[in-house]
Amino acid sequence: MTTPGRRVAVVTGAAGGLGRAIATALHADGWSVLLTDLDAAAVAAAAAPLGEWSAALDVRDEEACAGIAATAASRGDLALWVNNAGILVTGPSWEHDGPTRRRVIDVNALGAMNGTLAALAVMRRQGHGHVLNVVSLAGLVAAPGETVYAASKHALLAFSLGTLSDLRMAGYRRVHVSCLCPDGIWTPMLQDRLDDPGALASFTGSMLTAQRVAARAVRLARRPRPVVSLPRWRGAQVRLLDALPRLAVALTPLVQAAGRAGQRRQRRRTGAPDRR
Repeated sequence: MTTPGRRVAVVTGAAGGLGRAIATALHADGWSVLLTDLDAAAVAAAAAPLGEWSAALDVRDEEACAGIAATAASRGDLALWVNNAGILVTGPSWEHDGPTRRRVIDVNALGAMNGTLAALAVMRRQGHGHVLNVVSLAGLVAAPGETVYAASKHALLAFSLGTLSDLRMAGYRRVHVSCLCPDGIWTPMLQDRLDDPGALASFTGSMLTAQRVAARAVRLARRPRPVVSLPRWRGAQVRLLDALPRLAVALTPLVQAAGRAGQRRQRRRTGAPDRR
């Protein structure tokens, strides 16, 4: 039975890394959080200290996303849905086969679309709510070495902003869609890529902690904005490069050098062995 006034949030990809950090930060902020992930056992363990509310979810399954939205709404006011689930592949685009490209697009773009639309079906009936999509700086600029990943994030950014405009045209003023675009985050997604030349772009700026990004997500949940980059200066930097594609391509050797330096710097910070 629905509990009036109870704020409910759904977080996808919440078994570990950033998703778990966001769920933890939301719980500390007073939210009732439904943690979801493809790995049912892992997400149940993550949810144990946060109210023990979890569910297995493959974001590629549209009907399953709708079911999660209905479950969340049955426990309170579905006020927030965080699309965090994502996968990273690196290397030149021509090295990825069709199934790999399809999997990245299915999870990062179509999966987030499924979650967004499932949440909006409830939020539009309520007349309020907020979808927060974790996009990455790779959604703002083409990231060399992470081309397929960046393409999926560009698609998500366009979908998110277009959907927000669609909501406004339809008269929904209290239903929001936000995009959070963080720099590289020191989570399992990058922790085994200190020697990966395809991941250099993720090491060119500020290596963030999951907790810092989660704290910004909580603030964004309180005050929706269409696009937020973290840190802000990196957002401005990559937007400039996106506006000047010829310059961005010409600077590729500098990006490579900065990425290698960033990998070395992170290896020293973490004490990780050099596997080259």
